[in-house]
Amino acid sequence: MLAMHAPDGFLEAPVAIVCAVIAVAIIGYGLRMASSQLDDNRIPLAGITAAFIFAAQMFNFPVASGTTGHLLGGCLAAILLGPWVGSIVVAVVVLVQALVFADGGLSALGYNVINMAIVPAFGGFALFLLFRKFFPRSASGVIGATALASALSVVLAAAAFSLQWLFGASAPVPFDTVFGAMVGVHLLIGIGEGFISGLAVGAVLASRPDLVFGAADLDRKELADRTPVSARTFVIGGALTAVFFAVVVSQFAFDDPDGLERVAEDQGFIDSARDHAFGSGVFADYATSGIGNETISLAVAGLTGVALCALVGYGLFRGLREARSRTAQV
Repeated sequence: MLAMHAPDGFLEAPVAIVCAVIAVAIIGYGLRMASSQLDDNRIPLAGITAAFIFAAQMFNFPVASGTTGHLLGGCLAAILLGPWVGSIVVAVVVLVQALVFADGGLSALGYNVINMAIVPAFGGFALFLLFRKFFPRSASGVIGATALASALSVVLAAAAFSLQWLFGASAPVPFDTVFGAMVGVHLLIGIGEGFISGLAVGAVLASRPDLVFGAADLDRKELADRTPVSARTFVIGGALTAVFFAVVVSQFAFDDPDGLERVAEDQGFIDSARDHAFGSGVFADYATSGIGNETISLAVAGLTGVALCALVGYGLFRGLREARSRTAQV
């Protein structure tokens, strides 16, 4: 269903293990960094961002000739929260999707986290900083840099999978073939990524510009003297937006193969995929077991995912913040 969620079996075990070790090391170090970067005002934004990315990823949009794509969200999260916190937020989403919704293999968690969270967050944020140099010091400049960086972050993620394929291919398909196909289709998916990310950052800038990590160098005058809304209003608005995507927008998702699945089908390694260990779970494939109505089934699954991601995201960073405060008092 989703554009970069690789199933079990796409890469051989040694590379999957190496990727898992790398992902754990980076996210683990990121947790230490995040505890000093998030203040009490930004912690709710982390939970809302996790919920929104989960919800937005439920909507697959068409890109070309029977192929779909969806938001990755790594670059978006990095611009809102910084690359360390942003990568952790998307890693939380990927983990919830794999464990609760059987989306993305368990043995593939390492390279899914690298490709969806770490590479887009750090690579995309580096591109964002580069593009900021060429855009005006204003809200529109931040939005423009967000759109471009987010679009290209999808290409970086596609290139990362291709590099992993070079060392861990599960089928006799040449690296250059996979690389060309992955980058080609994800260039198109990147257009949607840039559009959605630009809108999301624009919405936060319009309501709470003080919370946007990527715009921290701008003063109120450069941000068109925007007056922040109350924290309560912001949280409610963000939560309702995530719920709307999960319950309503997701109903219009296209069922065509996503970018990675399309490449796997065209290049002949789709048969390498193995069934998910939790494929018979209550919310497997974003359907709620026991509910026959597809619309309600999807809506209940979406609401569950939004709630889980919001609670885990908020709870994780609140816990880190409190632990750091206790340590400082000792």
